[in-house]
Amino acid sequence: MNFFDHQDRARRQTRRMIVLFAIAVVAIVVAIDGVLYVAMGVGNGRHAQDAGAAMAGISVVVLLVIGLGSLYRVASLRGGGAVVARQLGGVQIETDTANFAYRRLRNVVEEMSIAAGVPVPEIFVLEEESGINAFASGYAPTDAAITVTRGAIDKLTREELQGVIGHEFSHVLNGDMRLNIRLMGIVFGILVIATIGRKLAELSGRSRGRDSGGMVLFGLAVFAVGYIGVVFGRVIKASVSRQREFLADASAVQFTRQTDGIAGALKKIGGLAEGSKLASSDTEEVAHMLFGDGVGYSALFATHPPLIERIQRMVPSFRAEEFDAIASAWSRPVRVGPEESERADVSIGGFAPMGLRSFGIAADVAMLPRADAQLRLSPTGVVSQVGHPGLDDRSAAAQINESIPQALREAAWQSGQAMPLIFALLLNDDLAVRELQLAVLDERYDSGTRALVQALATELRGLHPMLRLPLASLSFPALRRRPRPHLTVFMETLRALIDADRRVTLDEYCLAKLVGLQVMDSLRPAATQPMSSLKLPGLVAELKDLLAVVARYGHDDAAGAQRAYALGLREVLPDSAIDYSPPFDFVGALDRALPRLDHLAPAGKELVVRALTIAISADGVVSVAESELLRTVCAALHCPLPPMLQRAA
Repeated sequence: MNFFDHQDRARRQTRRMIVLFAIAVVAIVVAIDGVLYVAMGVGNGRHAQDAGAAMAGISVVVLLVIGLGSLYRVASLRGGGAVVARQLGGVQIETDTANFAYRRLRNVVEEMSIAAGVPVPEIFVLEEESGINAFASGYAPTDAAITVTRGAIDKLTREELQGVIGHEFSHVLNGDMRLNIRLMGIVFGILVIATIGRKLAELSGRSRGRDSGGMVLFGLAVFAVGYIGVVFGRVIKASVSRQREFLADASAVQFTRQTDGIAGALKKIGGLAEGSKLASSDTEEVAHMLFGDGVGYSALFATHPPLIERIQRMVPSFRAEEFDAIASAWSRPVRVGPEESERADVSIGGFAPMGLRSFGIAADVAMLPRADAQLRLSPTGVVSQVGHPGLDDRSAAAQINESIPQALREAAWQSGQAMPLIFALLLNDDLAVRELQLAVLDERYDSGTRALVQALATELRGLHPMLRLPLASLSFPALRRRPRPHLTVFMETLRALIDADRRVTLDEYCLAKLVGLQVMDSLRPAATQPMSSLKLPGLVAELKDLLAVVARYGHDDAAGAQRAYALGLREVLPDSAIDYSPPFDFVGALDRALPRLDHLAPAGKELVVRALTIAISADGVVSVAESELLRTVCAALHCPLPPMLQRAA
């Protein structure tokens, strides 16, 4: 199942969830109306007439309470995934942390982000939780947060942690996080009804009025109905969650291209006494978001499939007796020194089981192509990479991460240097143009900013072009923490720097567009997944302009560009015959087309990505700059591509 199938499945699950919860809400309204009818007296004509009016009113009130309660809970989470992490007591891992285990955790997450082609999420640790667990939260990749427990840090090796983080990145990429927030909101709305019933019974019980006894009974009945509704809501939530966990496990295996990591993490959950349980009182609300069962529900309410079943899907020969060996080995873990911290059996927190020997895992490192390389892409391979990075992508991400100079990585991590770093990436090599750009910085910022930009520009000399966009992505966690007014000025400055010489190059457009997408999506995370209401035949003008721009910039001669355009158009609109006419203003054309194309259904986006790959590689070769354009366009369509695109055999 590829990215687009996952997206389509997530949308179907959302519709199914809405229908099931709608049925549950209607049942609650009917039940409360029945309680009210009985309370007001059955069989008495006048009371029955009064009950009918009261039932109509109470039905409206119940619907409003559930709706407003759900909206309130969802609105309280609009600040992004970090809100959920902090509510559970998460400690944010700063980009410049000196803690060895935190730096190793951040390194794993950064590599996964680069491999997946998405912004680096914020990272949190639940320091008080000794169980092995993790979760991803947020609305979209641009506001995502990855949270792991102290137990995961102390007990999981790097390989196992990669499996867990790969599982969580599957939820990030496949639209599961938004569904999780909706599940939290709707169940909370139903819970409000039970809470109101309990409060009504408590207050009426303290009253000495003549009707207080009846109100107590009515309150208790409303509480019972509301709580039964919550129970059914949790059953629905659990049934949706279980299937998505199997899919996320499979995605993690594809991501890391081996089963030992995620299977090893699951085995430790089953073998160690702490398991995956969380001590927080808020665990139930987020139970469906966790890597492992954090509550310990029975089968009906279980948000995760049985642990042994999850393991045996990846390791069919596994037997439950192996849990005992794991428990024995980790009964008295020992802390190792820095010289042994990279051993394959040592946790990222620096602990190792007693008596186990070290074994090495050879890393298959993918080399970056030359800056002037001409690549040969596989349209089918590129489409399969969208939202589904594999081992090659992870190896390439590790190579990219290691290839970025440490000084630039640290600049990307720091709040005071992230913006100047992006400005430095846009400085022109032409000295006259560069002076115009520096004058723009003088108008909007102080002299210290100008000096820092110039210093960073010196550090950027000779940087491989494929490292520019990953470096910009590393700066995203620092950027997103800046106040909105600062980000507004930042975006205006980016546009001014690009327009300084009154022309826009392809690499300038890609960098500014990618940064702009990430920043704007982080400012409005709840709106980053538009309704998929448009079809390909209704977007002919947008497809024409997009394919024409890609064909034009992918080919040196007009005849080759026209042929590439026709091949791409045939893939996405086989029955259309539209002349090739590249827009004069490619920036304006793309800025108009991409937001509209982002409203396509997943199947339509899959065809668009395939058509773009065919058009850009019609002459048999693709430059590094052209591949970055393809990645940028895919990012605008919320179809993240890894940095190393699948090449043709």
